[in-house]
Amino acid sequence: MTTAASSAGFRPVIVGSDIGVYGLTRSFHERYGVRTTVVAFAEPGPIAHSRLIDTVLSGTVPEEIVATLVRVAGEHAAASSDRLVLLTNMDWVVRVLVHHRAELEAAGYVLPFADAALIDRISDKAEFSAICSELGIPTPATVIQDFAGAGEPGWAPLPVDFAFPVIAKPASSADYHDVKFAGKKKIYEIATPAELDRLMANLRDAGFRGRFLVQEMIPGDDTQMRSVTTYTDTSGRVTLRCSARVLLEERTPAARGNPSAMIVEPIDEILDAAQRICEHSGWRGFANFDVKLDPRDGVFKFFEQNPRIGRNNYYVTAGGQNPTEVLVDDVVHGVRREPVTATREVLYAVVPHRLLRRYVLDPALHARVVGLMRSGRTVHPLRYRADAAPRRRLYVLTALLNHWRKYRTYYPIEALRANHAANSSTPATEVR
Repeated sequence: MTTAASSAGFRPVIVGSDIGVYGLTRSFHERYGVRTTVVAFAEPGPIAHSRLIDTVLSGTVPEEIVATLVRVAGEHAAASSDRLVLLTNMDWVVRVLVHHRAELEAAGYVLPFADAALIDRISDKAEFSAICSELGIPTPATVIQDFAGAGEPGWAPLPVDFAFPVIAKPASSADYHDVKFAGKKKIYEIATPAELDRLMANLRDAGFRGRFLVQEMIPGDDTQMRSVTTYTDTSGRVTLRCSARVLLEERTPAARGNPSAMIVEPIDEILDAAQRICEHSGWRGFANFDVKLDPRDGVFKFFEQNPRIGRNNYYVTAGGQNPTEVLVDDVVHGVRREPVTATREVLYAVVPHRLLRRYVLDPALHARVVGLMRSGRTVHPLRYRADAAPRRRLYVLTALLNHWRKYRTYYPIEALRANHAANSSTPATEVR
């Protein structure tokens, strides 16, 4: 691991290895020219062969992660006085870090996260819905299935009194992380009551004892989704806001629901609502919100708040506000910044442009996407000129090509067209 002191006065340390880790690494490098230490469980394509990253491999058990981080801090302290800023993009790792905060801070890390109790509360989608209710912020109609007593005779899930199909998902991803059963997914689209009964039985039999949400399915395709990212400083002020219109989401079971293409645009209504949630709850650090525009009533409805910056965090930098600046000014330099909002319209996409053009069916939105492509206002987080070794370029090309197979398998264009026809009065754009 490279440990020489940097002129920036700090060193980022990030736990994880996905495209979001690289996005943060790139943002740090663009603004400060620093290398990043990545504590990873493997070295997959997004971080492999990078000139910006020093990779340290770790086991996945919480005690192993903490021990690795303590060792990294010790090695760093022997060679540099730079402060260590610790981040991650995985919910369950956030909880590991904050529950070991004292040990990690003693080792020399700065942890820009809310306290453990608040993170545990806000990461639970049922609790998040309650906070939104306190503030008058709309959320989808929801039934909370509590599996705490699922091992007892006579336990049964609550009845669901809204129309099918419905969405089902764990209230807390941390409670769901280690549960194993055939057909496990991140999010379920349930077509019938019988299908929901089977899922509830599978969860019970697999030993799941957390809470599971059953929500009304808000109609509309991925383009109804919005993403919001915020940063709340150590004084409790939201100093960074960014929102984007989602164009397309991932469809593989492991990545379901993650945006794969977005247009950065400021949407004051949801930016203001996200800010109210953060400041009302006493939040600190980054947060990412999933929101959907309900075409039935024109109301934005909040789904969840994630206690991290998000997998697609580079869209914030692309939108004109590098999130590492507000972070470093706050926790390293102690500077109180004026709040900023990302306003640069840009297309963020990790899928091939040709594929995206096929999957955006609304004519006006399609024209907007094509216009951004033609004007060069597009970005892919892994395509960075300062880190363009041949093997990295090959990985990016291969990943782009693989998206054709993934969408053909998990979200064929025929399914999207059927959804569009059922939920839109606007004819679909024809793209070959």
